[in-house]
Amino acid sequence: MNIKPIKTRADYRVALKEIESLMTAKTNTPQGERLDVLVTLVEAYERKHYPLDLPDPVEAIRFRMEQMDLNPKDLVPMIGQLNRVYEVLNHKRPLTLKMIWRLHNQLGIPAESLIKQPENSHAA
Repeated sequence: MNIKPIKTRADYRVALKEIESLMTAKTNTPQGERLDVLVTLVEAYERKHYPLDLPDPVEAIRFRMEQMDLNPKDLVPMIGQLNRVYEVLNHKRPLTLKMIWRLHNQLGIPAESLIKQPENSHAA
């Protein structure tokens, strides 16, 4: 098969170009297997060199609210009283572990996003 690790940006570009040419390859063929291996190598390179940062917890909540057409009142069962919901949404109050679990379980927001230190946190 003669495939080598992707170590440089030039290697990366060559692999992407080859992946593009193999996109129509059938599964369980030499071309399909080559495509699978190249995709795995590219994903590993991208994870290392282009990591995606998790969103701010409040931004993750706002995004999910928009997706699900929710308003702050809808978050009361997960966060607490409406004034507490507004405090969280305005970065005035941090999320507690109980809030994080409820938001994760009820809205499907990844826990990793909710436990991230807020970007404009005033906490020390």
